[in-house]
Amino acid sequence: MELLADLKKGKRGAIAKAITIMENDQKEAKKIIKKIFKDTGDSIIIGITGPAGAGKSSLINKTSVEMKKLGTKPAVLAIDPTSHVTGGAILGDRVRMTESTDSGTYIRSIASRGATGAVSRSLRNSIRILEYAGFNPIIIESVGAGQTEVEISNIADITVVVFNPNTGDSIQTIKAGLTEIGDIYLVNKSDLAGTNQLFDAVRDFIGDSVRNPTILKTSVKKNSGIALFAKTLKEMMISKKKFKKEKDQKRLEAELKDIVLNNIKEKMDHMLDSDKSFSKYLKKLQTKNIDPFYAGDKITKSLLK
Repeated sequence: MELLADLKKGKRGAIAKAITIMENDQKEAKKIIKKIFKDTGDSIIIGITGPAGAGKSSLINKTSVEMKKLGTKPAVLAIDPTSHVTGGAILGDRVRMTESTDSGTYIRSIASRGATGAVSRSLRNSIRILEYAGFNPIIIESVGAGQTEVEISNIADITVVVFNPNTGDSIQTIKAGLTEIGDIYLVNKSDLAGTNQLFDAVRDFIGDSVRNPTILKTSVKKNSGIALFAKTLKEMMISKKKFKKEKDQKRLEAELKDIVLNNIKEKMDHMLDSDKSFSKYLKKLQTKNIDPFYAGDKITKSLLK
């Protein structure tokens, strides 16, 4: 396939086309993954997440430039929230990342398409496309909504949680479960008032944990702390490489379960559409002659005969 040859050379048109296939054409996506799978899995995945408004896109823009100076070849997948009504996405991250694009970083926005925790189903395979094209690390920027942070930490080798002093509920957010996922915690927009108080709060809630994560301050506006952040990431990439095989085994187990469950769901949806007992019990349920649990149990038994 000419597409695969161009992918291996890192040609941008081929990368864009392949990721579009991952998003929109399941049949073709399976063919590509079958051919490239053995040559993927070596790149370090960096997940960058945190509350909306933390300044993640601008931070990634500057950090990618610094990481390139350190001899790495970064690529960015920015997950955009998708409208449940129209299915459209903002896809505006590239506008805020022109500097890193000009320096050679590949940036792609992926619509979440309503997948659980706003993590796109095509994300894993888009990562594989970028790995095959020679990028390392691959930076995933999440929308920072709901369970996304935890899901990103399951996909990433290094998880970075970003806060800023203007996020009024940052302390509450810290309490709400982010304490267990971050390898690095960043107080971004550190040129703003309240930085020191937020930094102290993060250190008090998170810094004393057994995991002993790194806590840093960054400011895109003043271009401060970003070189140190990039250097910390580069050092962490080397140390995390030792544990990558073990983490990849867990990720593949989770992926296989997802695929099997998704296949079963698709098959069940098809069976329900043509199942006479489903229609029968649905009518009884709608007239309130039976309750939903009774109907569900009866339909399940009829399908599993």
